[in-house]
Amino acid sequence: MSVEHYENFPVASWLMPAHLRPAVKTIYAFARSADDIADEGDASDAQRLEALSHYEAQLSKIQEGAIQESTLDPLFRDLAKVIDEFQLPIAHFFDLISAFKQDIVCKQYADFAQLLDYCKRSANPVGRIMLHLYRANNAENLVLSDQICTALQLINFWQDVAIDWQKKRTYLPQEDLLRYQLDIAQIASGKYDAGWHAMMQFQIDRARSLMLAGSPLCKKLPGRFGFELRLVVQGGLRILEKIEQVNMDVFHQRPTIKSSDGLLLFWRAARM
Repeated sequence: MSVEHYENFPVASWLMPAHLRPAVKTIYAFARSADDIADEGDASDAQRLEALSHYEAQLSKIQEGAIQESTLDPLFRDLAKVIDEFQLPIAHFFDLISAFKQDIVCKQYADFAQLLDYCKRSANPVGRIMLHLYRANNAENLVLSDQICTALQLINFWQDVAIDWQKKRTYLPQEDLLRYQLDIAQIASGKYDAGWHAMMQFQIDRARSLMLAGSPLCKKLPGRFGFELRLVVQGGLRILEKIEQVNMDVFHQRPTIKSSDGLLLFWRAARM
């Protein structure tokens, strides 16, 4: 399962206990397919919203106790079994659909508070679901997980400024653009100057601070799960480094994790 295609979801790799992999793959299939409805293809906004409303209707049936019912789509029959087996809060799945719908209708964010509200529904539910799967969902862990997941979401935004603009969407808060005397036209033109550099450094520092604040969760989680989370944290921090290394020029090159980063990430994760 490729984490590159859905940045905020942990990989169901050899690090994950075998008994959890089918559940994670089912949850991933739900999240990935819903995200694709919001972002991929040439459907109209109305068609996208209608398709996601169908997802909500399927979740409502699960909420009402349907597990084997023929009225559930195959994906949702599998999801219902996972939710029932692991007693997952279905609210997290509704939150994800809410965020995907928001991507269709909301193209800009006025301030960082609005962006955090979006991350609360688009990224944080993923971490919370994983903690429930591992029976590690105490209050302190949930707070730390939210910090990591929000940081990962922000890092994905700063990594994908150009890609998101192709969809006529920007997650850079308007208040921050104004603070650094920038505007949407600069994103459209792909111009990176001193003002852009300063604004992006501000965003990078904010995401890095959130990631480091949540990173103690890595030491609180046992075994492979804890080590995989270390790799996720280090991967996010590495992307921030790479954005800095290209002088914030995310318009002409998308900083990504490559196979050549593997040893470095493993070493940094081991040191945590």
